[in-house]
Amino acid sequence: MKAVIVLASVVLCLHLGTCIDPSMDLEWENWKIKHKKPTNRADDQQRREIWEKNYGVIESHNKRYREGKETYEMGMNRFGDLTMEEFVKLTKMRTKMSRMALTRSTNVMLSATDLRPFHQLHLMVPVLTFSQGICGCCYAFSAAGALEAQWKKKTGTLIPLSKQQLIDCSTSEGNIGCRGGLPDLSYGYIIKNGGIQAEATYPYAMQDQNCTADKSKIVATLSDWKFLPVGDEQALQDALVTIGPVAVAIDGSTINFQFYRQGIFSDSKCTIWNLSHAVVLIGFGTEGSANYWTIKNSWGPYWGENGYFRLAKNKGNQCGISQYGVVPFV
Repeated sequence: MKAVIVLASVVLCLHLGTCIDPSMDLEWENWKIKHKKPTNRADDQQRREIWEKNYGVIESHNKRYREGKETYEMGMNRFGDLTMEEFVKLTKMRTKMSRMALTRSTNVMLSATDLRPFHQLHLMVPVLTFSQGICGCCYAFSAAGALEAQWKKKTGTLIPLSKQQLIDCSTSEGNIGCRGGLPDLSYGYIIKNGGIQAEATYPYAMQDQNCTADKSKIVATLSDWKFLPVGDEQALQDALVTIGPVAVAIDGSTINFQFYRQGIFSDSKCTIWNLSHAVVLIGFGTEGSANYWTIKNSWGPYWGENGYFRLAKNKGNQCGISQYGVVPFV
């Protein structure tokens, strides 16, 4: 009888050109409720198919993870009903411009001041309760996050800085709002503007707006910024230890990264040239014999390891981690 039902389902799939698994109905509905997805979308059938396909990829990977063949676990999250192309739109960092930035990179003059172990850096840049959402502004979160850490290091107080101000106002430097940008261009704007406001006075709106910056409300300034040497992971480590968190870029355009849950991420599909996502490098560590970088993402506390992820360190410049590094100076 079961075989007949399965055969009937296959015939129905072929007839309709679509196919969903009825046994996953409850899980699909619960997922939509959890992530506040509309329950009666016009494209609900299409979204369900994408979700099931992604679910299958996750389950296949996690089987290998349980067998000890992978170093990280994947998990369904709020990106579950997005295709890879749709997901990549959320991680825009203006790849062509990031490549241009590599030609401008220069060594940072490092000084052995204020040495900090990586677990203290972790406290300097806590993950926000909100994510960047549907606005492709990872560059603003990355630039603000590294600068926040420098001001905490200087004053002892963490002041969340305005990402929205960078989205709205740094277009004069070449960024394009929710369609992408670069951390170094954001720093150029902050210097020219004489500083940046706090999140509290210029809150995140998850969309492009007219620039309404108010210089009387500036809470943090920037004296300079510098690139780190391209492809040099030791330089990244030196910068973390002697200066603090670094605004970096990675290839975040793989499905494995989209659904990363925990562990040390390493993906053969990552490249060193497709720098699609800007993040904040905050530290490094070792688990067993594996070295890793600790990185703060901008997708909220429900992605990855409470909003952070670990990336394989000294493993062939994994995902281009050392291709683009920018250090702010206050």
